[in-house]
Amino acid sequence: EEDIAITNMALDLIGQARGLLTLAGEMNQRAGGERFDEDQLAFLRDERDYLNPTLVELPKGDFAFTVLRNTVVATWLRAMWERLADSSDAELAAIAGKAVKEARYHQQHAADWVVRLGDGTAESASRMATAVKDLWRYVPELFEDDAVDTAAAAAKLGPAASELRAGFDADMAALFAVAKLPPPKLGQYRSTGKRGVHSEHMGRILTEMQYLQRAFPGGVW
Repeated sequence: EEDIAITNMALDLIGQARGLLTLAGEMNQRAGGERFDEDQLAFLRDERDYLNPTLVELPKGDFAFTVLRNTVVATWLRAMWERLADSSDAELAAIAGKAVKEARYHQQHAADWVVRLGDGTAESASRMATAVKDLWRYVPELFEDDAVDTAAAAAKLGPAASELRAGFDADMAALFAVAKLPPPKLGQYRSTGKRGVHSEHMGRILTEMQYLQRAFPGGVW
């Protein structure tokens, strides 16, 4: 049952990505550039052209790692979609209006598992504590601003990443309290995926994901 639930949530995320990639291609054309379609942006960019948080490219780990990462990402996305629902771009606001409902479900579903494992057996609590330790070093990157954030906030297109930090921290602190997990500590390490400098795992992901399109350019089903 959980395999099916996670698969369905992944399909929701693919749907959100398709909407955003299509819009990004249209916005590039509005700015006087080439119009890209979603397949070009997904399958034909090089590794350094992806500006995603490192957290989402890490290997899956065990079930505790999976549900904690899902919780972190869904909590972050829910906050982002809630703000993007008021975007100055009507199409982006429409995408966000649908996506925020999905993100709320994803967050609730994954957080329920964090509580079950954290407040479960000694083994499950230990695995969840290990997942927190392994994942939390990548969390600060989610809230680091750059020039794109500054421009988006100025144009009222969307929020700066740092604006989401307080709400995220409050949500996760409340969850960890219920799950009886100690508050995580932040170290000095900073991941850099949002700047296009990725972990060693990103290249492997893209090799698998992009193989067919690069081997057979323009191929369709």
